[in-house]
Amino acid sequence: MGMEIGLWRIDDGIQQVELGDMPSEEQLEALLERDPTILGERLLIIGRQIQTDRGKRLDLLGIDSEGALRVLELKRGRAPRDAVAQVLEYGAWVQKLSHEDVVEIFQSKSSGTAFEAAFEEVFGFGPPDEINSGHKLTLVSTELDRDAQEIIEYLDSAYQVPINVVFFRYFKDGDQEYIARSYLIEDAQESIGQRKKSAKTRETWNETDWYVSFNRSWDDAVRYGFISAGGGEWYSNTLRGVPQGARIWVCVPKTGYVGVGIVTGSPKTFEESHLASIKELDDLRYGRTDSEKEWVLPVDWQQTVKIEDAIWEKGMFANQNSACKLRNQFTLDILFRTFEAEEPNVIETGQKSTLAERMADSAPQVVVEENGVERLVPLR
Repeated sequence: MGMEIGLWRIDDGIQQVELGDMPSEEQLEALLERDPTILGERLLIIGRQIQTDRGKRLDLLGIDSEGALRVLELKRGRAPRDAVAQVLEYGAWVQKLSHEDVVEIFQSKSSGTAFEAAFEEVFGFGPPDEINSGHKLTLVSTELDRDAQEIIEYLDSAYQVPINVVFFRYFKDGDQEYIARSYLIEDAQESIGQRKKSAKTRETWNETDWYVSFNRSWDDAVRYGFISAGGGEWYSNTLRGVPQGARIWVCVPKTGYVGVGIVTGSPKTFEESHLASIKELDDLRYGRTDSEKEWVLPVDWQQTVKIEDAIWEKGMFANQNSACKLRNQFTLDILFRTFEAEEPNVIETGQKSTLAERMADSAPQVVVEENGVERLVPLR
């Protein structure tokens, strides 16, 4: 069963355009790989003809702007009920893919382009922390037999499985070729597991490096050795969660990374910090009302650059929070290379890293999650 679609040309009278046979699966696959927006949304194609752990080949695997994966299985003619079982099997395999697995598949299928850079090229921003936090299943065909349709509609309505069918029709008008698209289920379910978080959907954190977004005076921060955030709890909470001994990488929004340093003390309000006695600093710039206090972290800068020399490459990590763990290895590799910083030592059994030792000497802390970001909060 398929969606009946007709096409008429009206520029010179009214003439129905001939309905033709859909090109081969390979041609349709190549077309979708080249421009997946034909499906109705923007996607980055991770790979084509991807071999699963059972030796089968998934036609196309894509990813959307939120990090959910899209399984695309193509059938040129009428799709039978067996095709439903096939796409469900691919979904069972895809849900087990870790963040690293997805990046590795992309790199093995790409021509040297980094996953993060390709993601930003498609969506205009870097990938989220979580990759494969959910997935959708899409069967692409010209027709669908009745049994298959009833199974798909049952899975969608009774069990909220995000499985759908995209119907394509091929038209030929002289030398001109057209395809038309429609969906079996117009209001399909959201991704499986979209709200479920898992350690494997994120890159591994090295337990040392933190990202800090900074929109105050960079000259002040470098000269007096600090990072700050204020304007309300939402802005300052994450910064206050950065522990003493952490290595922070400072990013100026819409500009790039400008410095790396070690946090040398616990967070304090501007009035309580070493900055309050510095006459050159304008209290109006950093001081806030009681409900919007400016919080300050003292920093020993290891290396800094001027704003005009900020480091930024397409695909690098950026976040709206004032601070969060920096997990993105693509970004870290660029920063390690550019700032000539050493990669943190891996913690060995029975040993402590420098960061762990420093944290042990600092105030007790607890890990909490807020707005999807884990952070350490001092116990009070």
